[in-house]
Amino acid sequence: MKQTQAVLLGTGTPNPDPLRMGPCTAITVGDRAYLVDCGAGLVRRAHEAFTQGILALDVKNLDRLFLTHLHSDHTVGLPDLIFSPWVMGRAMPLQVHGPSGTRHLVENVVSAYGADVEARTCGLEPINATGGSATAFEVNAGTVFEDDRVLVEAFGVEHGTTWQPLGYKFTTADRTIVVSGDTAPCPDVYDLWQDCDLLIHEVYCTAGFARRAPHWQQYHSHMHTSGLELGQIAQRVQPKLLVLTHLLLWGETPASLVAEVKQSFDGEVQCGVDLGVY
Repeated sequence: MKQTQAVLLGTGTPNPDPLRMGPCTAITVGDRAYLVDCGAGLVRRAHEAFTQGILALDVKNLDRLFLTHLHSDHTVGLPDLIFSPWVMGRAMPLQVHGPSGTRHLVENVVSAYGADVEARTCGLEPINATGGSATAFEVNAGTVFEDDRVLVEAFGVEHGTTWQPLGYKFTTADRTIVVSGDTAPCPDVYDLWQDCDLLIHEVYCTAGFARRAPHWQQYHSHMHTSGLELGQIAQRVQPKLLVLTHLLLWGETPASLVAEVKQSFDGEVQCGVDLGVY
């Protein structure tokens, strides 16, 4: 078994699909987990993964998060991630790394739940006084975190101009894993992705896109990556494994989406599923 793994805790979008929770990817290195984004349902998915043998995803150990951007589908699970692991025993405040605006988001979520924290720590509940909070670190492109197991680099992507969207590259002793975040094609960063062991990339289905209304086509073509485009990107970058996430199928099947990617990419492609381990 590889020491470093990626576990998809949510492969969905803002659309409320009960089979796909909101966007969240866990990079696990031994018994330690590093989360990317915190969509709806991530804590329960993490516990489910723990019960299936992914010991790094013991909920009380979830203490480090990297946000790609501040769209609600990528952040709506933040209160859950701050407070539920605390209730389960986490003693360390959640450490949140993300682009400009992250500090404002984190501080306001913590403030909004002040009454909950007071009630839990001032009554009979046997709970620690330290874990029900979060600390924010606003980051730019470049090295953003390093410990004895992982080096994390952020890179800019193409997902709107009103904020600074990011993706992340995780380098460990045995693997390199790139998480694209939400993005249209962004060729300026592909050298950083080159020959990675695992590329986890968002995607929409070109065939389904053709049936969308023109105003939605304009949005998605400028903010996201089609299956046909992703195949061309992967052929250039040459990941050992490409995993598709943040799936916009619009009535098409995962198999048809993979087939779109494979029109240009001759490597291994898998359509991500919640609780998939790669």
